[in-house]
Amino acid sequence: MWAPHLHSAQLGLSPWHNGQTGEVGNHTKPGSRSQDGRRRLSPARVGDFRRVSWSGGGAERAPNGSPPVASSTEKKMSKVTDLFDVTWEEMRDKMKTWREENYRNSEQILEVGEELLSEHSSKLGDDIWIIHEQVMIAALDCGRDDLVMSSLQELRRQFPGSHRVKKLTGLRFEAMERYDDALQIYDRILQEDPTNTAARKRKIAIRKAQGRNAEAIRELNEYLEQFVGDQEAWHELAELYINELDYAKAAFCLEELILTNPHNHFYYQQFAEVKYTQGGLENLELSRKYFSQALKLNNQSMRALFGLYISSIHIASNPKASAKIKKDNVKYATWAANQIKRAYQMWLTCK
Repeated sequence: MWAPHLHSAQLGLSPWHNGQTGEVGNHTKPGSRSQDGRRRLSPARVGDFRRVSWSGGGAERAPNGSPPVASSTEKKMSKVTDLFDVTWEEMRDKMKTWREENYRNSEQILEVGEELLSEHSSKLGDDIWIIHEQVMIAALDCGRDDLVMSSLQELRRQFPGSHRVKKLTGLRFEAMERYDDALQIYDRILQEDPTNTAARKRKIAIRKAQGRNAEAIRELNEYLEQFVGDQEAWHELAELYINELDYAKAAFCLEELILTNPHNHFYYQQFAEVKYTQGGLENLELSRKYFSQALKLNNQSMRALFGLYISSIHIASNPKASAKIKKDNVKYATWAANQIKRAYQMWLTCK
């Protein structure tokens, strides 16, 4: 879903979507320690650079046997480089990875980015500006207005006329729910650069945040007339139509996405869900076919598997269906049920 307030272009993060947390990339053994006793990062651990003290001290061991966790005072005073065996270069590279892979792990970005800017700013070179931007948006997510303003002021001093920096100012206004001020900034950007897609998307996001979905749909349709290849815009329009219960138009948007992304199982699955919601024998049969295709593209999708099961069940129980159609769909439903049961048995075995 397109987040309506400050969830926008986080250095490559789509203006229409939230991000995701990522995993640590490291070549050391999980849980190993360096010679000075600092714990190394685990290569498969989600949410790296956590504020946890591994040096002992007065920390208590968790009941489940996990390593000792620092007290709240230790957490506030500890630095990433003190807690983990990492250099400032590794921290900088981790920030770059989070940007390039569109992670939105804002708390960890603040931990690492704040220390980079306060302790190692002279070493960062030109990277300092993109880190300021990254930290500012993470600070908006976490409600750290002090960091928002400090990074924004640095960017304004360095790039006084930049549309990118003006857009960041607009994001701050959005976070404060000062939508009129944000709209004025985006309008000024568009007057100077009518092709600025980010500003147009932010205006639509504000309409959505204000609950003015009809206006958001109208402006998004106008946007797509000029930028017909914007796949994220098509998906956002589909979501808006779904929210308005206009399933026929939502299906049209998803068909556009399937045409341009024929190997993306998610679009087949969402289209199938829309057709299932519309109901009727014809739509149910179409729904089952698209759930099947989604499952073919991603055989690990439990959502598509459940969709195949329930659509087949409903077709088999539809009085308008012929005997052959009912028989075939009973077979499909039985197969899907067996696959679901098998998946849960495997899951229980692995627990």
